[in-house]
Amino acid sequence: MRANIAKQTVLITGASSGIGLETARALADEANGDIKLILTARRVEKLDEAKKELESKYEAIKVYTASLDVSKPQLIKDFVKSIPEEFADIDILVNNAGLALGRDPVGTIDIADVQAMLDTNVLGLITLTQEIVPRMIKRNKGDIVNVGSIAGRNPYPGGAIYCSTKAAVKFFTRSLRKELADTRIRVIEVAPGAVKTEFSIVRYKGDQEKADEVYKDKDPLIAQDIADFIVYACTRRKTAVIAEAVIFPSYQA
Repeated sequence: MRANIAKQTVLITGASSGIGLETARALADEANGDIKLILTARRVEKLDEAKKELESKYEAIKVYTASLDVSKPQLIKDFVKSIPEEFADIDILVNNAGLALGRDPVGTIDIADVQAMLDTNVLGLITLTQEIVPRMIKRNKGDIVNVGSIAGRNPYPGGAIYCSTKAAVKFFTRSLRKELADTRIRVIEVAPGAVKTEFSIVRYKGDQEKADEVYKDKDPLIAQDIADFIVYACTRRKTAVIAEAVIFPSYQA
């Protein structure tokens, strides 16, 4: 009962590494390369590497890359306007870009870190979704996949801001799903637990020792685990919505 995603157009944010990049690879594999991918991130050189890799593997694939900092609403609007017409009808939007900064307790958090997390994880996701949804509604089709976090359900000390942003993603997603209930647009949230990507390197601002400590003597998820779910959710019958999935390594249970 799988739906075919061949010939669809997919926009993925944060696609230069981790879950975003693996989602691009997994969707391309599912469609056997018969797919159009819009890959965005801040690191253009990484996007270029991904584009080259995918185009060398799949003859039919079409990949459009663009530098995008989702924490800047005007850049998002300019980016959407600049998408080539060939890629303009987006079938699947994967709001993956996000970050955590630090583990400082409330009262000591750098306000710049607060702003960066709110702007990236919440404002960026909402702004891009608002730019894409009207065209989906006009076509009465599409999938919106928001990458939340288990942190949006189970907050922890030192995560007050990050956890709050992911709780916002959860409730934004639920509200949007209800708003679109009378359309053929599906709204999906995947909430990963610990996934070994560059996430902890970013959180600890390049401190490799602190980042490694997060996964020491543990067996965390890998990016492919989340990418596989996104493919699964997007290949169900069009009236079947996998509304939410919390996916975590067994040691987090």
